[in-house]
Amino acid sequence: MYCYQCQETAGNTGCKIRGVCGKDETTSNLQDLLIYTLEGIALYGEMLGEKNFIEDKKYGNFITYALFTTITNANFDEIRISNLIKEGLKLRDELKAKLSPAERSKITHDSTVWEYSKEEDLKKKSETIGILSTKDEDIRSLRSLLLFGIKGMSAYTHHAHVLGYEDSSIYIFLVKALSSLTKNIDKTELINLILKTGEMSVTAMALLDKANTSAYGNPEITKVQIGVRNNPGILISGHDLKDLEELLKQTEGTGVDIYTHSEMLPANYYPAFKKYKHLAGNYGNAWWKQSEEFETFNGPILMTTNCITPVKPSYKDRIFTTGSAGYPGVKHIPDRKDKVAKDFSEIIALAKKSKPPKELEKGEIIGGFAHNQVMAVADKVISLIKSGDIKRFVVMAGCDGRQGSRSYFTEIAENLPKDTIILTAGCAKYRYNKLQLGDIQGVPRVLDAGQCNDSYSLAVIALKLKEVFGLKNINDLPLSFDIAWYEQKAVCVLLALLYLGVKGIRLGPTLPAFLSENVAKILVENFNIKLTGKVAEDIAAIKEGK
Repeated sequence: MYCYQCQETAGNTGCKIRGVCGKDETTSNLQDLLIYTLEGIALYGEMLGEKNFIEDKKYGNFITYALFTTITNANFDEIRISNLIKEGLKLRDELKAKLSPAERSKITHDSTVWEYSKEEDLKKKSETIGILSTKDEDIRSLRSLLLFGIKGMSAYTHHAHVLGYEDSSIYIFLVKALSSLTKNIDKTELINLILKTGEMSVTAMALLDKANTSAYGNPEITKVQIGVRNNPGILISGHDLKDLEELLKQTEGTGVDIYTHSEMLPANYYPAFKKYKHLAGNYGNAWWKQSEEFETFNGPILMTTNCITPVKPSYKDRIFTTGSAGYPGVKHIPDRKDKVAKDFSEIIALAKKSKPPKELEKGEIIGGFAHNQVMAVADKVISLIKSGDIKRFVVMAGCDGRQGSRSYFTEIAENLPKDTIILTAGCAKYRYNKLQLGDIQGVPRVLDAGQCNDSYSLAVIALKLKEVFGLKNINDLPLSFDIAWYEQKAVCVLLALLYLGVKGIRLGPTLPAFLSENVAKILVENFNIKLTGKVAEDIAAIKEGK
């Protein structure tokens, strides 16, 4: 295997024996084969033209769902990935059948599928289709940046689709991007596709924002309890709000409480969920602490998407996956069909037999500062900026992770000047959202917009401030970016920010391993991307707008 798509990749070069995430060689190679299958769908789809993907969205839906399953810590289940490959080949052959013999002859794409257990054949195949099959380091780097960007975009697009919102232009772009990965195109064309990925990432995030707020209302400023009650509970993790909605409906009146975990915390900010009195609050912290926190929760856990870590025997009999998530030996709740809700009855029955959660902490945390809420208090914020009470905003969005060096983000939050507001989204906030950082005349110094899925809100806030102050360039705002990255959705957000013209982003705790020296140089020269450094030096630079 060879995988270097996440921030924690071995030695910051690549996982070659087993993934730091826990992914083994067979799973990694199957994911490569699934992507190869998607490239085949894209090649035939591109030959047929855009009309096909506008009239029948099942191909685009499958591409986004399948790419979602390959992001870090989403799906470790070899059988399910193998079945996705087979489903993908059927869809590819449907498209192929629509072409004339002459058109078909122009495309060569291997149709052989190995059973997931035939590891020797799988290894041989992976050598010709995996990342390392691209020999030129810079081309490989650019292809990787493109692939990882569209993986993140696919996650956002799939979440929107679940709520009934689609945009054919995203599917059409994904076809173009995937097909380009099979072609001998030059660096300039790849760079242009990467920049286009940033533009389409904004489209995907705006689509998801519309889907979420249309379904559940605009997030509101909310105090979320982090203690526990005395009832048995179900812990829901991941990112999928539709799953939470259906679980809340099915548990209403059962005596079972629902707790959010990690990136599901922002669900507590939506008006539609506040009517459920058994939504008890948030339990625990970021994804990487789940092995400890799932043990102490006592009740069943529902994993709706990434990030799932290797499951411990102590709670394996009470963890369930659904949607894009999967893990060998863990019960999977099937996807909904014909708009019929998923059946969570087995989880609910188990919860009723469970002890209440063990308390980890007490108190509350505040959030719900998505773009609509911030704009509702914009006059006050603008007044505080003009008076000098707020001197700078620092966007500290992104992902959390296990590495000790991520304490950098806690130290930055603790040591920023008291006239600084932190804008955040994603699980990176768990490094500082429980600190007592105070407020500026009633405006909390940490404004949490929500999930990594809600990073769009931060862009909207920045663009609105630019408009209010009559600035031509977003970089003229008193705004700095100090971003923690981990997986491919963060890559998608980074490309979106670059498309919006943001420069001077600090990225950490390491630069992506998939950036070759020359590609990293391009990003530095054109966008002034910087690696996070020493806390005191970075704060001094942030204060000066550097």
